[in-house]
Amino acid sequence: MCQALPVEASAPPARRRSWGRWAAVAVALLFVALLIYGIAAKGTSDEIDSALAEGRAPAAPEFTLEVLERGRLPARLQEPVGAALADGKVSMSELRGTPVVLNLWASWCTPCREESPRLRQGWERLGPRGIAFLGLNIQDLREDARKFSAEFGLTYPSVRDARRGVADDYGATGIPETFFVDARGRVVGHVIGVVSAGQLAAGIRAALSGEVAGTASGGASFDVR
Repeated sequence: MCQALPVEASAPPARRRSWGRWAAVAVALLFVALLIYGIAAKGTSDEIDSALAEGRAPAAPEFTLEVLERGRLPARLQEPVGAALADGKVSMSELRGTPVVLNLWASWCTPCREESPRLRQGWERLGPRGIAFLGLNIQDLREDARKFSAEFGLTYPSVRDARRGVADDYGATGIPETFFVDARGRVVGHVIGVVSAGQLAAGIRAALSGEVAGTASGGASFDVR
């Protein structure tokens, strides 16, 4: 008489469900890890500084951001800049035809406090001549940023990037940083750190002429990478 061979018992249903849960968790953790790696690998772009080092003026990266402060515009900028501000958002393409001093800042940035009076004086002197100043506030709270503008009497417009995506596109590794954009929408100069009066004047001359001023190291800055 033949004896039946024993049949291997299958895993209990409870154990199979446990394995399934652990597999789902493992897949989710892998996805998060890949996402974090992708974000870290993206980092900041160095295209602007690389181009400036070669004597080329790259196109200013495009953005559309909410207006944080409209400021007070001189008559000469009412049409080109005022029209761009009208809908509560500003794009770089809307400012084409006007030289722009683009300054990255935040209310919690101590070095930004040092350069603010210099930027205010430059704006008050050169805004009436058709030079637009635009603050790019990053990683900040609206009310804190507005209090900062009021404290230092900043009357040029500012836009707000709640994160720092635009700063990454421009290759900024800290704040403050200042980019000089000519009337054709090309970046012709970049100052890393607090901009000096001489650097501000040189950058504006480059923005007016379209000649490349290059990248320069300014004063203190906060690393925000």
